[in-house]
Amino acid sequence: MSKRVADLIVETLQSAGVKTCYGVVGDTLNRIAHALDRSEIDWVHVRHEEAGAFAAGAEAQFTGHLTACAGTCGPGSLHFINGLYEANRNRAPVILIATQIVRHDLGFESIQEIDFDDVFKGCSVFCEMILTPEQARRKTVAACQAALTRRGVAVLVVPADVANAASHEEPPYSVHARRPLIRPTDDDLDEIARVLNKSNAITIYAGAGCAGAHDEVVATAARLKAPMAHTSRGKDFLEYDNPYNVGMTGIIGGPAGYHAILDCDALFLLGADFAWTQFYPDGVKIVQIDADATHIGRRHPVTIGTVGDIKTTLQALLPRLDQHEDNAFLTAHVERHRKDVATANSETVSGPESAISGTYLTKIINKLAADDALFAADDGTAAVWMLRHIDTGGRRRTFASLLHGTMAGGMPSALGLQKCQPGRQVICLAGDGGFAMLLGELLTVVQENLPIKIVVYDNGKLGFVDIEQKAAGLVPVYTDLKNPNFGEVAKVVGLWGQMVTAAGELEDAVRAWLSQPGPALLHVKVTPMQLVTPPSPFVSPEAVVGMAVYSARAMLHGKGHDLWEMIVENIP
Repeated sequence: MSKRVADLIVETLQSAGVKTCYGVVGDTLNRIAHALDRSEIDWVHVRHEEAGAFAAGAEAQFTGHLTACAGTCGPGSLHFINGLYEANRNRAPVILIATQIVRHDLGFESIQEIDFDDVFKGCSVFCEMILTPEQARRKTVAACQAALTRRGVAVLVVPADVANAASHEEPPYSVHARRPLIRPTDDDLDEIARVLNKSNAITIYAGAGCAGAHDEVVATAARLKAPMAHTSRGKDFLEYDNPYNVGMTGIIGGPAGYHAILDCDALFLLGADFAWTQFYPDGVKIVQIDADATHIGRRHPVTIGTVGDIKTTLQALLPRLDQHEDNAFLTAHVERHRKDVATANSETVSGPESAISGTYLTKIINKLAADDALFAADDGTAAVWMLRHIDTGGRRRTFASLLHGTMAGGMPSALGLQKCQPGRQVICLAGDGGFAMLLGELLTVVQENLPIKIVVYDNGKLGFVDIEQKAAGLVPVYTDLKNPNFGEVAKVVGLWGQMVTAAGELEDAVRAWLSQPGPALLHVKVTPMQLVTPPSPFVSPEAVVGMAVYSARAMLHGKGHDLWEMIVENIP
């Protein structure tokens, strides 16, 4: 049989660097599935396409390499959409092969006909259909190149009759994804230096755009005697080996980072697109450098905004910066951060039978996990505890839905990370709600024999939503969850499983869980009322009033015990 378009598409994906394709096979995808089976690309049969998109996005985000997912026409490919929004917002190079019904049935509201262009235009950098066999290679190359160079999701729509058609000779199109070095002009660098050299209390606020520029950012902080706060997505790249670090700001940050930014007279934004405007200072000079021109000045007005890669730009800027000598501003905020960290690390439990807080559980995992472990957390309190209490040390990495804010991303993201890093420890910090939403992926973990370590933080509720309702003065409704013993569920599925309810059992259980050679699940009952508290200066009047109103309503609704439990769990 002559080569089919399906074979040509898969050959092109493989030549573009695709190692893994996640999806669920069926009807219009069958021809491509057989082509994949004959290729070097590893197919991962997930139980739900949404999980496949999360896994592909995590793999692509970690490796920087193109990763694929593939689905059938209509409902099959629609299931990917939430995970693709996650991948696209993380600038992860992912390609979706969205197979389509045959061409002569398009336009007649045929069974399973979907206009994929309308569906995916909000979460992709490329979305095109292969209209004829003659353009198959060219469009596949264009899709791969768009995903890699524009750093996002490319959607390639492939009608079933096109995939099954004989391939045609095309010019030798191939993927070219070399990335240039970009920095501001010399005049712009001189202007930036003039502003910074005249300032006495400078704070650096650095984000994920500083990946690969750790040494340059630290050297800049040293030159300017500047405390450096970082975004949640910048944590992995900047907090280690950094004597200038003062932690995060924002709702899940700490007082040192919060004050360092609001009290400065010049703010130096490096690869940071932090969205919450109330955490930016007013009336100070703000200098922003970012590789993406659309990020400049879109969160807060800036004095100078320039486009450039952080590493390359700082290498050119550093010789222009004067050595600052006054370190009073720096020392005050670094010392505050040191005390905050020491206080957080001093958390203890009252006895072996005492309850387990989510923060205490996270600190035990932090202590016992491998030095190069990869962590994937569900959105909500699990992600907050990870960002606050997992030390990365320059070798660990942390992943969560920080831009999209979706539930259920933790376990499938861990699946993708373990698939591309088979020799490393991969730990999923799962909320009970998010974990249950894609519970079927436990079967994928067993089927693929992936040694992921899953811990379920069981507070019996949708914790973040519960807090939101209380802060609005509402008695929470529809947030409670009735959970099974997930440790026993894991055993039935084929994993190692255990439940822990008392603090005295926790450390031994975590050791046993992490030491398992295969996949393992630890179900931990955590205190249900632990709040995510923002930096103490940033408590809005609305939230204070809301909590007071909630307290009164809780008493009136006969929930005094819940109110007392919340006080006990959150006031040392």
